[in-house]
Amino acid sequence: MEAIVNKIDELAGELKRLLPMKPEYQQRLDKKFRLEFNYNSNHIEGNTLTYGETELLLYRDHTNGIHTLREYEEMKAHDLAYFLIQDWAKEKERPLTESDIKELNKIILVKPFWKEAITPDNKPTRRLIKVGDYKEFPNSVLLENGELFEYASPTDTPILMGEMMDWYRNEIQKGELHPAVLAAFLHYKFVRIHPFDDGNGRVSRLLMNYVLLQNNYPPVIVKTSDKKNYIGALNNADAGNLEAFFEYISRQLVWSLELSIKAAKGESIEEPDDLDKQIELLNRKLVSKDEIKKKKSREVIQETFTNSLEPLLKTIEERLGKFDHFFFEKEHRYFINDTIPTTLKNCGTYPELNNIRVNFGWRGFKKGGVKTFHLGIELKADFNDFTYTLKGNGIEKPIHKTYSESFTEEECKAIANEIGNHVLEEIERMFASEQ
Repeated sequence: MEAIVNKIDELAGELKRLLPMKPEYQQRLDKKFRLEFNYNSNHIEGNTLTYGETELLLYRDHTNGIHTLREYEEMKAHDLAYFLIQDWAKEKERPLTESDIKELNKIILVKPFWKEAITPDNKPTRRLIKVGDYKEFPNSVLLENGELFEYASPTDTPILMGEMMDWYRNEIQKGELHPAVLAAFLHYKFVRIHPFDDGNGRVSRLLMNYVLLQNNYPPVIVKTSDKKNYIGALNNADAGNLEAFFEYISRQLVWSLELSIKAAKGESIEEPDDLDKQIELLNRKLVSKDEIKKKKSREVIQETFTNSLEPLLKTIEERLGKFDHFFFEKEHRYFINDTIPTTLKNCGTYPELNNIRVNFGWRGFKKGGVKTFHLGIELKADFNDFTYTLKGNGIEKPIHKTYSESFTEEECKAIANEIGNHVLEEIERMFASEQ
């Protein structure tokens, strides 16, 4: 461990002698770290935005991929959290608190959401993930050997988090641990507790980089391409080999320091795969340019309906059919151009189609006791000159697509699930209000 610490100190000293670097060099380096950290930390946890799509979103506020709304929201939220830890790190005397950690979790998860889960007796269930609160249910991870690894229990979590913060404050006061060691161990102690229902990995990496930034080190980037080694280092720490995890994090810090030194000298900080990332980004720009050339016409709309909207609406209707048994009656109605009633089958054959409006409704909740209630939601697809737009209940922001873009099977399922979750929440809310 001493050798890698000496290497870090040597590189940190060289970087310090080169500072301050020219503003244009610093700007290029800051952009590199911002994109690398947001892309990799989210991608490790399953976010499917590519590097190029991440750049488009963070620097141009533009979306051009086929992803769920939540993936875009969480990427932007993670970026906000990254800037927040940089602000905290600038205040050298500012203490880190449990409230800060809860705030990071609240930011990156954006809002409460429903998530598929497994009960202790191995049965599938759904669980409401709250943001910024410690977990209410046990969480665990399935190891490669097939064993189930249990994190701290919900009862023990507040106690262990308090002990972790006491340890951190004591180490700060003693000043004996190297900042890289302190950052890595804080990361590990936090992950070992896993205090939240979701977002623990991202918060752990934010906390680690907060410590590094506060001590004037560049951020550590755990590459998604190196996820296996990262998880392996965490597993080694679980087995008692904390030094293995520290050495893994230290190697990533060496990469960040060497990159920073190159930037300060005005050298290129592009990596071999950066060209691939830029080519990917250019391809997406060019594809986008081609797609908007398809203009609204009767043929284009009928093709769009057949290839995109009809499969989507069928998926939504099938998903919402799971609520039919709760009510005495269901009433699903389709309208074209706002007023003309029709069926899903006939929508695409109408000569002049400006919009499709769909009402999914249920009447008479069966289990409401003395009282009962009705429920209805509305979706609408508008056909514009170059794009079509879907909006309605359960869809937080209107979804825009060019006529060359269709809803994929994965998107159809994701949108249907979002709308289904909205209906479920409405039923639970209305049922609770009548008790």
